[in-house]
Amino acid sequence: MSFSPKILELVTALRALPGIGSKSAQRLAVHILEHQQEEGLHLAKVLKEAIELVKRCQFCRTLSETDLCRFCSSPNRMASQLCIVESPMDILAIEQSGSFKGRYFVLMGRISPLDGIGPHELKLHELESRLSEPDLLEVILATNPTVEGEATAQYLLSSIRRAGKKVSRIAFGVPFGGELEYVDGHTLSHAFTSRQTL
Repeated sequence: MSFSPKILELVTALRALPGIGSKSAQRLAVHILEHQQEEGLHLAKVLKEAIELVKRCQFCRTLSETDLCRFCSSPNRMASQLCIVESPMDILAIEQSGSFKGRYFVLMGRISPLDGIGPHELKLHELESRLSEPDLLEVILATNPTVEGEATAQYLLSSIRRAGKKVSRIAFGVPFGGELEYVDGHTLSHAFTSRQTL
């Protein structure tokens, strides 16, 4: 059976989401059209609003509806520690562990020459102004323990040392090749507690 052009367009759009393959996209499209049209319209409305209203925090670059996210605008966060992560999902994972009370900087990716992503694409020059803050004493590298994450951490290490800041790397209670967003809170808490100065 071949789907109509509009259904095929919906299937293709759903396949663009991470973790959604061809069969899953087909099942989702048919399910929404058959049984959940009202919910589908609500999803479309909420998705449109989120895309229009959510932007990047001006300070840490995580996703936020305001100029400063809740972490950067909170007076309870320690300005003396800056944790560098790859994505907003990593912030959520770290916050769920309850082990870090400092501030963040989100790279929005990692250095990956094979994918054409270098320091320029990550806009690492934005990190330079953060490193010059006088209150900042320690930078914690919390890139994922993958080949690309390690390469990114090594690249950042020299910039952080030039700025004269103490630099540490989260400990490897986090499995190599894993993603921070899938690590349980206890493991992340242990990784932060056991971090070592580089």
